[in-house]
Amino acid sequence: MTTVNRNDNAPLCPAPAAQQNGPTAFAMPAGAVDTHAHVIGEPPRYPWVPQRAYTPAPAPAGAYLKMLDDTGSTYGVLVQVSVHGQDNTLMLDTLRANRARLRGVVVPTLGLADAAYQAMVDVGAVGMRINVLYGGGGITFAQLEEYDALARDWGWHIQFLLDARDLPELAPRLSKLRSPIVVDHMGHLPTSAGVRSDGFQRLLGLVRDGAWVKLSGAYRLSAEEPPYQDTIAYAQALADAAPTRCVWGSDWPHVAQWDTMPTVSQLLDTLALWVPDAALRHQILTTNAHTLYGFRP
Repeated sequence: MTTVNRNDNAPLCPAPAAQQNGPTAFAMPAGAVDTHAHVIGEPPRYPWVPQRAYTPAPAPAGAYLKMLDDTGSTYGVLVQVSVHGQDNTLMLDTLRANRARLRGVVVPTLGLADAAYQAMVDVGAVGMRINVLYGGGGITFAQLEEYDALARDWGWHIQFLLDARDLPELAPRLSKLRSPIVVDHMGHLPTSAGVRSDGFQRLLGLVRDGAWVKLSGAYRLSAEEPPYQDTIAYAQALADAAPTRCVWGSDWPHVAQWDTMPTVSQLLDTLALWVPDAALRHQILTTNAHTLYGFRP
Protein backbone atom coordinates (compact mmCIF):
# COMPACT_ATOMS: atom_id res chain seq x y z
CA MET A 1 0.00 0.00 0.00
CA THR A 2 1.32 3.43 -0.95
CA THR A 3 1.51 5.61 2.11
CA VAL A 4 2.11 9.33 2.58
CA ASN A 5 0.49 11.54 -0.07
CA ARG A 6 0.84 14.76 1.83
CA ASN A 7 3.86 16.99 1.56
CA ASP A 8 3.11 20.28 3.24
CA ASN A 9 6.31 21.74 1.84
CA ALA A 10 5.26 21.12 -1.77
CA PRO A 11 3.50 24.31 -2.97
CA LEU A 12 0.05 24.09 -4.49
CA CYS A 13 -0.11 24.67 -8.24
CA PRO A 14 -2.84 26.81 -9.76
CA ALA A 15 -5.05 25.16 -12.37
CA PRO A 16 -5.16 26.24 -16.02
CA ALA A 17 -8.27 27.82 -17.51
CA ALA A 18 -11.08 25.33 -18.04
CA GLN A 19 -11.79 26.73 -21.51
CA GLN A 20 -8.90 26.69 -23.97
CA ASN A 21 -8.73 27.82 -27.60
CA GLY A 22 -6.69 27.23 -30.70
CA PRO A 23 -4.14 29.68 -32.10
CA THR A 24 -5.06 33.11 -33.40
CA ALA A 25 -2.00 33.36 -35.69
CA PHE A 26 -2.80 30.34 -37.90
CA ALA A 27 -5.30 27.54 -38.33
CA MET A 28 -4.48 24.22 -36.69
CA PRO A 29 -3.95 21.64 -39.42
CA ALA A 30 -5.87 18.39 -39.62
CA GLY A 31 -3.90 15.69 -37.86
CA ALA A 32 -2.17 18.10 -35.45
CA VAL A 33 -0.51 16.48 -32.43
CA ASP A 34 -0.01 17.98 -28.98
CA THR A 35 2.99 15.86 -27.99
CA HIS A 36 3.29 16.83 -24.33
CA ALA A 37 0.60 16.99 -21.66
CA HIS A 38 -0.30 15.23 -18.42
CA VAL A 39 -3.25 13.68 -16.65
CA ILE A 40 -3.22 13.98 -12.87
CA GLY A 41 -5.38 12.08 -10.42
CA GLU A 42 -6.08 12.46 -6.73
CA PRO A 43 -5.18 10.24 -3.80
CA PRO A 44 -6.01 7.69 -2.59
CA ARG A 45 -7.01 6.18 -5.93
CA TYR A 46 -4.04 7.75 -7.73
CA PRO A 47 -1.33 8.28 -5.08
CA TRP A 48 1.20 11.10 -5.18
CA VAL A 49 4.82 10.51 -4.29
CA PRO A 50 5.71 12.00 -0.90
CA GLN A 51 8.93 13.67 -2.07
CA ARG A 52 7.42 15.79 -4.82
CA ALA A 53 8.33 19.30 -5.93
CA TYR A 54 4.75 20.61 -6.08
CA THR A 55 1.18 19.69 -5.25
CA PRO A 56 -0.94 19.70 -8.43
CA ALA A 57 -4.52 20.57 -9.18
CA PRO A 58 -6.39 17.58 -10.61
CA ALA A 59 -6.19 17.18 -14.39
CA PRO A 60 -8.52 14.27 -15.20
CA ALA A 61 -8.82 12.55 -18.55
CA GLY A 62 -12.03 14.35 -19.45
CA ALA A 63 -10.45 17.79 -18.96
CA TYR A 64 -7.43 16.72 -21.00
CA LEU A 65 -9.53 15.47 -23.91
CA LYS A 66 -11.59 18.67 -23.79
CA MET A 67 -8.36 20.68 -24.04
CA LEU A 68 -7.37 18.74 -27.16
CA ASP A 69 -10.79 19.41 -28.68
CA ASP A 70 -10.78 23.09 -27.69
CA THR A 71 -7.39 23.70 -29.28
CA GLY A 72 -7.94 21.74 -32.50
CA SER A 73 -5.51 18.93 -31.69
CA THR A 74 -6.45 15.73 -33.48
CA TYR A 75 -4.04 13.59 -31.44
CA GLY A 76 -2.28 13.80 -28.11
CA VAL A 77 0.71 12.36 -26.28
CA LEU A 78 0.52 11.92 -22.53
CA VAL A 79 3.72 12.04 -20.50
CA GLN A 80 3.82 10.48 -17.04
CA VAL A 81 3.80 13.31 -14.51
CA SER A 82 6.38 13.31 -11.72
CA VAL A 83 3.89 13.45 -8.83
CA HIS A 84 2.61 9.97 -9.72
CA GLY A 85 6.14 8.57 -9.79
CA GLN A 86 6.28 5.14 -11.41
CA ASP A 87 2.60 4.43 -10.89
CA ASN A 88 1.41 4.89 -14.48
CA THR A 89 -2.13 3.69 -13.76
CA LEU A 90 -4.08 6.85 -14.63
CA MET A 91 -2.17 7.48 -17.82
CA LEU A 92 -2.48 3.88 -18.97
CA ASP A 93 -6.21 3.90 -18.20
CA THR A 94 -6.57 7.04 -20.30
CA LEU A 95 -4.61 5.54 -23.18
CA ARG A 96 -6.66 2.34 -23.04
CA ALA A 97 -9.89 4.29 -23.43
CA ASN A 98 -8.55 6.38 -26.34
CA ARG A 99 -6.25 4.06 -28.28
CA ALA A 100 -6.71 5.65 -31.69
CA ARG A 101 -6.17 9.20 -30.47
CA LEU A 102 -3.48 8.99 -27.80
CA ARG A 103 0.04 7.73 -27.20
CA GLY A 104 1.99 7.69 -23.96
CA VAL A 105 5.45 8.12 -22.45
CA VAL A 106 5.74 6.07 -19.26
CA VAL A 107 8.03 6.08 -16.24
CA PRO A 108 8.50 2.33 -15.77
CA THR A 109 10.04 0.26 -13.04
CA LEU A 110 12.91 -2.04 -13.92
CA GLY A 111 12.49 -5.77 -13.47
CA LEU A 112 8.77 -6.13 -14.17
CA ALA A 113 7.42 -9.20 -15.90
CA ASP A 114 7.36 -8.97 -19.68
CA ALA A 115 3.57 -9.02 -19.56
CA ALA A 116 3.55 -5.72 -17.67
CA TYR A 117 5.66 -3.96 -20.29
CA GLN A 118 3.66 -5.57 -23.09
CA ALA A 119 0.47 -4.24 -21.53
CA MET A 120 1.93 -0.72 -21.68
CA VAL A 121 2.84 -1.17 -25.35
CA ASP A 122 -0.59 -2.59 -26.15
CA VAL A 123 -2.40 0.54 -24.97
CA GLY A 124 -0.05 2.94 -26.74
CA ALA A 125 3.13 3.48 -24.71
CA VAL A 126 5.83 4.41 -27.22
CA GLY A 127 8.50 5.90 -24.97
CA MET A 128 9.80 6.26 -21.43
CA ARG A 129 10.87 9.35 -19.53
CA ILE A 130 13.80 10.17 -17.31
CA ASN A 131 13.04 13.35 -15.39
CA VAL A 132 15.84 14.74 -13.21
CA LEU A 133 13.92 17.94 -12.42
CA TYR A 134 10.73 18.54 -10.38
CA GLY A 135 11.25 15.72 -7.94
CA GLY A 136 12.42 13.24 -10.53
CA GLY A 137 9.41 11.01 -10.86
CA GLY A 138 11.24 7.85 -9.87
CA ILE A 139 14.14 7.46 -12.33
CA THR A 140 17.63 8.96 -12.20
CA PHE A 141 20.70 8.68 -14.40
CA ALA A 142 22.15 6.06 -12.05
CA GLN A 143 20.52 3.27 -14.07
CA LEU A 144 20.64 4.95 -17.47
CA GLU A 145 22.19 1.98 -19.24
CA GLU A 146 19.63 -0.44 -17.78
CA TYR A 147 16.81 1.79 -18.94
CA ASP A 148 18.40 2.05 -22.37
CA ALA A 149 18.30 -1.74 -22.58
CA LEU A 150 14.66 -1.75 -21.46
CA ALA A 151 13.75 0.84 -24.08
CA ARG A 152 15.46 -1.18 -26.80
CA ASP A 153 13.60 -4.31 -25.74
CA TRP A 154 10.22 -2.63 -26.11
CA GLY A 155 10.86 -0.30 -29.03
CA TRP A 156 10.69 2.85 -26.93
CA HIS A 157 12.51 6.14 -27.17
CA ILE A 158 13.89 7.80 -24.02
CA GLN A 159 12.63 11.28 -23.23
CA PHE A 160 14.79 13.44 -20.98
CA LEU A 161 13.70 16.34 -18.81
CA LEU A 162 17.01 17.89 -17.86
CA ASP A 163 18.77 21.22 -17.68
CA ALA A 164 20.96 21.66 -20.77
CA ARG A 165 23.63 23.24 -18.55
CA ASP A 166 24.29 19.68 -17.41
CA LEU A 167 24.83 18.37 -20.94
CA PRO A 168 28.61 18.94 -21.04
CA GLU A 169 28.88 16.34 -18.28
CA LEU A 170 26.11 14.05 -19.55
CA ALA A 171 26.79 14.14 -23.29
CA PRO A 172 29.37 11.32 -23.32
CA ARG A 173 26.89 8.92 -21.71
CA LEU A 174 24.01 10.04 -23.90
CA SER A 175 26.09 9.57 -27.03
CA LYS A 176 26.44 5.87 -26.18
CA LEU A 177 22.71 5.19 -25.90
CA ARG A 178 21.22 2.93 -28.53
CA SER A 179 17.63 4.12 -28.04
CA PRO A 180 16.24 7.20 -29.78
CA ILE A 181 16.48 10.34 -27.63
CA VAL A 182 13.87 13.07 -27.15
CA VAL A 183 14.77 16.22 -25.16
CA ASP A 184 11.96 18.06 -23.35
CA HIS A 185 11.30 21.78 -23.46
CA MET A 186 14.29 22.82 -25.58
CA GLY A 187 16.64 21.66 -22.85
CA HIS A 188 14.82 23.56 -20.09
CA LEU A 189 17.55 26.20 -20.38
CA PRO A 190 16.82 29.72 -19.13
CA THR A 191 16.95 32.24 -21.94
CA SER A 192 19.51 34.20 -19.95
CA ALA A 193 22.05 31.51 -20.87
CA GLY A 194 21.70 32.18 -24.60
CA VAL A 195 22.28 30.20 -27.78
CA ARG A 196 26.06 30.54 -27.51
CA SER A 197 26.18 28.88 -24.11
CA ASP A 198 27.97 25.57 -23.81
CA GLY A 199 24.78 23.84 -22.70
CA PHE A 200 22.72 25.00 -25.67
CA GLN A 201 25.50 24.22 -28.10
CA ARG A 202 25.69 20.69 -26.67
CA LEU A 203 21.92 20.41 -27.15
CA LEU A 204 22.28 21.52 -30.76
CA GLY A 205 24.98 18.90 -31.21
CA LEU A 206 22.72 16.15 -29.86
CA VAL A 207 19.90 17.23 -32.15
CA ARG A 208 22.14 17.41 -35.20
CA ASP A 209 23.39 13.92 -34.37
CA GLY A 210 19.87 12.47 -34.38
CA ALA A 211 18.04 13.42 -31.17
CA TRP A 212 14.50 14.76 -31.27
CA VAL A 213 13.51 17.90 -29.38
CA LYS A 214 10.25 19.30 -28.09
CA LEU A 215 9.63 22.92 -28.98
CA SER A 216 7.68 23.49 -25.79
CA GLY A 217 7.77 24.95 -22.31
CA ALA A 218 8.39 28.56 -23.36
CA TYR A 219 7.15 29.89 -20.03
CA ARG A 220 9.63 27.67 -18.19
CA LEU A 221 12.59 29.23 -20.00
CA SER A 222 11.50 32.81 -20.50
CA ALA A 223 12.10 35.93 -18.43
CA GLU A 224 9.15 37.60 -20.21
CA GLU A 225 5.38 37.47 -20.42
CA PRO A 226 3.57 35.81 -23.37
CA PRO A 227 4.42 35.51 -26.25
CA TYR A 228 7.89 34.84 -24.74
CA GLN A 229 9.87 36.49 -27.51
CA ASP A 230 13.16 35.80 -25.74
CA THR A 231 12.70 32.10 -26.59
CA ILE A 232 12.63 32.63 -30.36
CA ALA A 233 16.39 32.22 -30.84
CA TYR A 234 16.41 28.81 -29.14
CA ALA A 235 13.50 27.44 -31.14
CA GLN A 236 14.74 28.73 -34.47
CA ALA A 237 18.22 27.34 -33.91
CA LEU A 238 16.77 23.91 -33.10
CA ALA A 239 14.36 23.97 -36.05
CA ASP A 240 17.23 24.91 -38.35
CA ALA A 241 19.37 22.09 -36.93
CA ALA A 242 16.78 19.34 -37.37
CA PRO A 243 13.54 20.39 -39.06
CA THR A 244 12.34 16.78 -39.29
CA ARG A 245 12.96 16.01 -35.59
CA CYS A 246 11.16 18.89 -33.89
CA VAL A 247 7.71 18.42 -32.36
CA TRP A 248 5.41 20.75 -30.38
CA GLY A 249 3.64 20.28 -27.05
CA SER A 250 1.43 22.41 -24.83
CA ASP A 251 2.73 21.07 -21.49
CA TRP A 252 -0.86 21.32 -20.18
CA PRO A 253 -1.84 21.64 -17.31
CA HIS A 254 1.34 23.71 -16.78
CA VAL A 255 2.33 22.31 -13.40
CA ALA A 256 4.84 24.12 -11.21
CA GLN A 257 3.90 27.43 -12.81
CA TRP A 258 3.24 30.18 -10.29
CA ASP A 259 3.74 33.21 -12.54
CA THR A 260 1.36 34.09 -15.37
CA MET A 261 -0.58 30.97 -16.34
CA PRO A 262 -0.38 30.64 -20.12
CA THR A 263 -3.20 29.52 -22.34
CA VAL A 264 -2.63 26.91 -25.03
CA SER A 265 -3.69 29.51 -27.59
CA GLN A 266 -0.85 31.78 -26.46
CA LEU A 267 1.63 28.91 -26.66
CA LEU A 268 0.51 28.05 -30.19
CA ASP A 269 0.87 31.71 -31.17
CA THR A 270 4.41 31.52 -29.78
CA LEU A 271 4.99 28.54 -32.09
CA ALA A 272 4.06 30.84 -34.97
CA LEU A 273 6.83 33.22 -33.88
CA TRP A 274 9.27 30.34 -33.55
CA VAL A 275 8.38 28.84 -36.93
CA PRO A 276 6.95 31.52 -39.23
CA ASP A 277 7.19 29.25 -42.27
CA ALA A 278 3.74 27.65 -42.58
CA ALA A 279 4.97 24.49 -44.31
CA LEU A 280 7.56 23.76 -41.63
CA ARG A 281 5.09 24.54 -38.85
CA HIS A 282 2.63 22.10 -40.44
CA GLN A 283 5.38 19.48 -40.55
CA ILE A 284 6.23 19.98 -36.88
CA LEU A 285 2.59 19.71 -35.82
CA THR A 286 1.78 16.71 -38.00
CA THR A 287 4.32 14.70 -39.99
CA ASN A 288 7.17 14.84 -37.48
CA ALA A 289 4.92 13.89 -34.58
CA HIS A 290 3.20 11.14 -36.56
CA THR A 291 6.60 9.63 -37.28
CA LEU A 292 7.89 9.76 -33.71
CA TYR A 293 4.72 8.56 -32.00
CA GLY A 294 3.32 6.17 -34.59
CA PHE A 295 0.12 7.95 -35.55
CA ARG A 296 -1.28 6.80 -38.89
CA PRO A 297 -4.03 9.20 -39.97
